[in-house]
Amino acid sequence: MKNYIKFIFLFVYFSSTLYAYNIEKKYPSYRYVFNEFDIDKSYINDAGFSSFVLKNEKKLKKFYIRSLQRGKKILPTMKGLLVGEGVSDLFIYLSMIESGFSNTATSAKKAVGLWQFMPATAKQYNLTVCKEYDERCDTSSSTSAAITYLNKLHKQFGKWYLAAMAYNCGEGCVERAIKKAGTNDLSILTDDGLKYLPKETREYIKKILLVAMIGENSALGFTTVQNNSLDSGLIEVNVLAGTQLKDVAKLIKMKYKTLKKLNRRRNKYKIIIPIEKIFAFYLRYELNNATAMKPHLISHYVKIGESLTSIAKKYKTDSTEIIRANHLKDEYLTVEQFLVIPVNKSIFENTLVGTSK
Repeated sequence: MKNYIKFIFLFVYFSSTLYAYNIEKKYPSYRYVFNEFDIDKSYINDAGFSSFVLKNEKKLKKFYIRSLQRGKKILPTMKGLLVGEGVSDLFIYLSMIESGFSNTATSAKKAVGLWQFMPATAKQYNLTVCKEYDERCDTSSSTSAAITYLNKLHKQFGKWYLAAMAYNCGEGCVERAIKKAGTNDLSILTDDGLKYLPKETREYIKKILLVAMIGENSALGFTTVQNNSLDSGLIEVNVLAGTQLKDVAKLIKMKYKTLKKLNRRRNKYKIIIPIEKIFAFYLRYELNNATAMKPHLISHYVKIGESLTSIAKKYKTDSTEIIRANHLKDEYLTVEQFLVIPVNKSIFENTLVGTSK
C-alpha cells in the first residue's frame, strides 16, 4: 500500500513537472511576461498555475482574439499612455481581463469601462461619473486614472504583480494576505489550498499572466493562436541604412532568430515585422533615430473631407511625420481610416482633456 501511494505521488509530481516544462516550451514569452510583472521565472513550475493553464488556455485564446479585435483601434492610445508614465504596456492585459476592451463594459457591482472603476474609486481619481457623462467610458481619461492608481499600488507594495492583485481585491485584502502568509511569494499567495486571497483574485492574476503569454507569444513571432490572422499579419517598415536586425529585435523585444527569418531577403532600407509590434517599433526605434519626431501619439479617425494636410494642421504637426508614423505608401486616405498622429506634449495633454481644437 505504501509503495502504491508513493507511486501515485511520484506520478502526479512528474506529470505536473512535465506539463510545466511543456508550458515553458509552448510559451517562451513567459520569461518576458514574468519579468514585467516582477515575478520569479520559477513560477512557471507552480502546480496551481500549470493546472490553470491546462484548464483555461483554449477558452482564453478565444477571449484574447475577440478582445483584440474589439480593442485594436484604442490600443495605441492606451499603450502610449502606459509607456509614457512608466507602466509596462503589458498592463494592457489587465484591462483586457477587466473589460475585454469594451469601453462600456459594466459589472454586477456597478464597475464600468475599460478599467472597471467603481463610482467611488473613479471620483477618487478625478473621473466624472454622472448620468450625462461618465469618464470611465473614455479611453484616455480612464487609462490615465488607472495608471495613477497602478503606480500608487506599486509604490505601496513594491511589486507589479501585487499591484495587479490589489487592483482586483483592494489594498487591505492584499496586505492582510501577505501578513497572514508571512510572505509575498506569488506561489503561496495564489495557492488554492491555503486560500490567503479570494478565489477571484487568485484566478485574476493567473488570467492576466496567461493572456499576456498568449499575446506576447504572438507578438514575438511564435504561433500559439491557431487560424488567426494575427499570427501571419506582417508589415514593412522603414529603417536607416546599416540598421542591424539584432538591434531592432532587442528594441521591440522580439526573438532575433524569428526576425531574421522574416527578413531573409532584406531590403537595405526596409524590414518586415509582426504588425503587433508596430507601436513598439515606432516608440523604441523611430523615436530613437529621429530627434525631430514628436514624442507623443494621438489616435485619429479620418473624417469626410479630411486630408493629410488638414489633419497635420489640426494637430500642429507635419504630414510627413504622419506618413512615417503610419507607414503610408502615399497620401491617399479613406473615411474612418485609423491613424496614429505624432504630436508635441502640449497638444497631447490638451487632447486628453478635450481642449484641442
